[in-house]
Amino acid sequence: MTLMLPSPAQPLRIGTRGSPLALAQAHETRARLMSAFGLPEAALEIVVIKTTGDDASLIAADRPLKEIGNKGLFTKEIEEQLLSGGIDIAVHSMKDMPTEQPAGLLLDCYLPREDTADAFVSLAHAGIADLPEGAVVGTSSLRRKAQLLNRRPDLKVVEFRGNVQTRLKKLGDGVAEATFLAIAGLNRLGMTEVPRRAITPEEMLPAVAQGAIGIERRSDDNRTAEMLAALHHAETGQRLAAERAFLAALDGSCETPIAGLATLDGGRLRLRGEILRSDGSEALADDVTGAVEDGPEIGRAMAARLLARAGDGFFDWKKA
Repeated sequence: MTLMLPSPAQPLRIGTRGSPLALAQAHETRARLMSAFGLPEAALEIVVIKTTGDDASLIAADRPLKEIGNKGLFTKEIEEQLLSGGIDIAVHSMKDMPTEQPAGLLLDCYLPREDTADAFVSLAHAGIADLPEGAVVGTSSLRRKAQLLNRRPDLKVVEFRGNVQTRLKKLGDGVAEATFLAIAGLNRLGMTEVPRRAITPEEMLPAVAQGAIGIERRSDDNRTAEMLAALHHAETGQRLAAERAFLAALDGSCETPIAGLATLDGGRLRLRGEILRSDGSEALADDVTGAVEDGPEIGRAMAARLLARAGDGFFDWKKA
């Protein structure tokens, strides 16, 4: 059966958040679809949807994410539009995505993954080790906060929200001496002028699925499924299958200091994982290599081992 492609008269609607990074990811998705199917730009409409996590007053107040909600903060309204037919696909930063999708939605298309590293960003210091004792560092990520306090318990960590531009302004205003951003986001925004140093996985393991873009669709939309199949990057999918299985088995959420990174070398997959107490006082890590096709099972088994080592009370965030 011939694939009925979208047209300017009946465009494919691409749902996204309105931040500069989210829009850059939506534009990348549109460009890839245009190239794959020879479509004009007008056949692919970008629809901006405001999510709870984008509330300007909450960002300005530097409210912790755990006080506002969970990972659905950045996806709920977009997924509601997708289910109702207001949009045809949704473009997401995969590190924001819950490990389970709502009934009727499917997430099985990933674009080629960008750099997975965190960036240390400061106007005055070269790296974490160069921060003076007691320095103030800003981050809204519980993972980064826990990892930082585990390595440098003398530092003071304050809540720091907003997009790249907002966070850089806060640094300039002296709210903190340093912060962290994903290298992937800086690269996608072309922000080469940002003072940064890439943090190696040995220093600080990144968030699960960092640097990856996922495209969500309705599970019964066969036309869209066929179009997205042309964009799907299998290697990224294999890596995320292991990382997200690890996260799911740990009940990962915005209240969970968890890090994970899968890398491929031929037919072998290496998964590194870390769980931390939220105050950084303890960190447990694991590192396993196995067959690529065993990635999800490697992730689940790693989670089970770390949970067994952690024992009762390790995840103090579960008490709430």
